[in-house]
Amino acid sequence: MNIVTLRTFLAIVETGSLVRASERLNVTQSTVTARLRSLEDELGQTLLFRQKSGATLTPAGLKLMRYAEVMIGLWRQAQQETALPEGMESVCNFGCHMDLWPGPGRLIFDEIYRNHPNTALSVWPGEQSELDQWLGAGLLDAALTYQPTARGNQTIHALRADTLVLCADAPDIPIRFNPDYVYVDLGEEFRKQHAAAYADADTARVTFGCATWALEFLLANGGSAYLPERLAHSHLESGALYVVTKAPVFTRNSYLVTSDATAGKWPWLSDLVSRLAS
Repeated sequence: MNIVTLRTFLAIVETGSLVRASERLNVTQSTVTARLRSLEDELGQTLLFRQKSGATLTPAGLKLMRYAEVMIGLWRQAQQETALPEGMESVCNFGCHMDLWPGPGRLIFDEIYRNHPNTALSVWPGEQSELDQWLGAGLLDAALTYQPTARGNQTIHALRADTLVLCADAPDIPIRFNPDYVYVDLGEEFRKQHAAAYADADTARVTFGCATWALEFLLANGGSAYLPERLAHSHLESGALYVVTKAPVFTRNSYLVTSDATAGKWPWLSDLVSRLAS
């Protein structure tokens, strides 16, 4: 077993077929088939059901996938640690939900970049499921996220919650039954709060799963939408947008998840978390 065969196995799982895996890895399909056969022979298990419609995991393949993700993650981290630029003492692979980059995400990046010049930085944007997967696989040392999954080798730090306010392009826009209302899916807790507050509301014509995109749409097309106040702050200050003052206000919790093994090398982490939580 080697890293190449494990990467090939994961590529097949992620793409759903040997053909697409060969395209991703830029090798022939016969090479992918040979690597998979070699891995299955070594383990003495069938890892994938291969059909015309694609490849799916067997029970043995599902078990291997979890270990393969961790091993690939550790190998990548080992490569980074051993190939650090001259003068670097540590590395931080930082993942961030796109909606958390303006504000807390950028603050974390700036703190490390400006005040800890001996730490090499790698920054990756991701959706909730991606961040959770990358953390579990060891591909990230820290992630700024909304819905963390607790694991034994990680610590979850609760940060300051987002205040979600109804923003509009005019100060007197209606709170209810506004045909230009844009629904932004801001997580499970928001969905519950929103449904309770607007039980009689119609389905919005436009829905976004990303507050950053919704803000861009609002600035270009007008209307109203619930957004994190910190995200819309500069536009509220300039008068491009207004807070609909009588509308309900909601909150959304955010968290910084850190790998215990890596974060133990960051003496500055506690102070940074305290500033982000206050």
